[in-house]
Amino acid sequence: MARRYDPERRQRIIDAAIRVVGEKGIGGLSHRSVAAEADVPLGSTTYHFKTLDELLVAALRQTNEGFAKVVAGSDVFEAPRSRLAAGLAAVLGEWLAGDRTGVELEYELYLAALRRPALRPVAAEWCAGVADELARRTGPVTARALVALMDGICLQVLLTDAVYEEEYARDMLARVIDGAPGEDADGAVADRPGERGAPGT
Repeated sequence: MARRYDPERRQRIIDAAIRVVGEKGIGGLSHRSVAAEADVPLGSTTYHFKTLDELLVAALRQTNEGFAKVVAGSDVFEAPRSRLAAGLAAVLGEWLAGDRTGVELEYELYLAALRRPALRPVAAEWCAGVADELARRTGPVTARALVALMDGICLQVLLTDAVYEEEYARDMLARVIDGAPGEDADGAVADRPGERGAPGT
């Protein structure tokens, strides 16, 4: 009998993998568990994703879209520089206040890259995408620092079950933005007056 054409099957398998990880964690993920969740033959999962790492890469890339959608729905990258810290803090608050299960899942897959090198390039996409946008306003060095700070704040909230404090996030982000030295187009950090290499030292 000819195989039934099913163009949505690959997407259903990815969606099923995300649900399995959400319910059982990374340890509960297998081709068999995903096939059962997606209601497809086991051979379909191995046809579309030969290894679990391939499946996890697809799942991580899809869950990474959660934060990106919140950012896309804001005007944070268009606001004046003076409002950038407040805008970023508000975006983090909106994301963390949304579907908490989805946020935790996004970070679970993100942190799985610690043990699964195949996931690292995808995990880096989130950081690189946000940093590239921020670099247009702050320069690349400051942008990387802002992404690291936002990542750390989110991890603290998720891992300690703490309440997200938007005012604290805004103040810390503002310190990075306002206290950063100037950067040239290549991202080199200029010395401030009185620092090593500056005139008069």
